[in-house]
Amino acid sequence: MGNFERYLSLWVALCIACGVGIGAMLPDTFQAIASIEYANVNLVVAVFIWVMIYPMMVNVDFASLRDVGKKPKGLCITLVVNWLIKPFTMAALGILFFEHVFAGFVEPDTAKEYIAGMILLGVAPCTAMVFVWSQLVRGDANYTLVQVSINDIIMVFAFAPIAALLLGVTDVVVPWETLLLSVILYVVIPLSAGYATRRLLDGSGDQERITAFTARIKPFSIMGLLATVILLFGFQAETILNTPMVIALIAIPLLIQSYGIFIVAYAWGFFWRVPFTTAAPAALIGTSNFFELAVAVAISLFGLNSGAALATVVGVLVEVPVMLSLVAIANRTRPYFS
Repeated sequence: MGNFERYLSLWVALCIACGVGIGAMLPDTFQAIASIEYANVNLVVAVFIWVMIYPMMVNVDFASLRDVGKKPKGLCITLVVNWLIKPFTMAALGILFFEHVFAGFVEPDTAKEYIAGMILLGVAPCTAMVFVWSQLVRGDANYTLVQVSINDIIMVFAFAPIAALLLGVTDVVVPWETLLLSVILYVVIPLSAGYATRRLLDGSGDQERITAFTARIKPFSIMGLLATVILLFGFQAETILNTPMVIALIAIPLLIQSYGIFIVAYAWGFFWRVPFTTAAPAALIGTSNFFELAVAVAISLFGLNSGAALATVVGVLVEVPVMLSLVAIANRTRPYFS
C-alpha cells in the first residue's frame, strides 16, 4: 500500500470538508449538476463511479473459479457472512439505532433513508480493497481472488433481491426497475468491461501486461472516489451544516457492524481450524463493503440529496481506518492460528 492509499482516510476527510465548503458557497452550481440525470441516474456521478469501479473489475479473474473446491472452509465463511449474516445485521442495527436509540434526534422519514443507505452498504460486499487487506495480512492472494470472483458473480443475481427484501421490511418503497437498472449499470457493465479488458490483455499469456495496466489505471479509481465524495458532500452541504451531529450518528452503527462482523468471521475461522492465510482474508472480505456500488444505488433510488446517499458516503469515511485497525488485530493474533 502506497503512502497515498495509506492516508486515504485523510484525503476523504479533506474532500468532505472541501465538498461541504464549496456546496455552501456555490449551491446553485451543485443544483445544476444534480439536474443532469436520466432515469434517476445522475450522469456526472455515474461517470465518476464507473471510473472507480472499472479498475477493480479488471482484477477479477474468472479463470480462478476452477480452484473453487480448494480450501472450502474459507470460502464458506466468506459467503455465509456476506450473504446470510451481514445484510440482516446491518438492517437490524439501522432499525435499532434510528427508530429507537436515535429516534429523538432524527425525523422519521430521514431515519428511514439512513436505514436504507446502511442496508445498501450491508448488501454490497467489497470487490477491490480486499486485495489490499489480504496483502497486508500476507494472505493467500490466489484464494482471495477466488473469493472475490465468486462474490461478484453472486452479487449480480443476489444484490437486488436481498436489497429489495430488506428495504421492504423497513417500509421503504423501492421500484424494482430502478434497483435492477443500478445493478446492471454498476455491476454487470463494469464487470463485463473488466472481463473483456482482461481477456484482451491476457491474449498473449503475459500476466505482466495485466499487472502493468491495472497499475496505470489505479490512480483514476481513487480520483473517481474522491471526486464523488466532493460532489456528494457538496449536495449534502446544507443538511450537514444544519445538523453536523448526523455524521456521528450514522458512523456509530457502522462501526458496531464492522467490528462485530469481523469478530464473527475471524472467530469462526479460528475455531474451525482454518489456516491464518485463509481465515484472515476471509474475515476481512466479509467485513469490508463495496461502498461505490452502495453510493451509486442510493443515488439512483433516493436521489443525490437523500439521507441514504449520505449514509453510504459516511461508509467511505469509516471504511479505511476501521479496516486498517482490523488488519493490525489480525497480524497481532497470527501466532494463535495453526
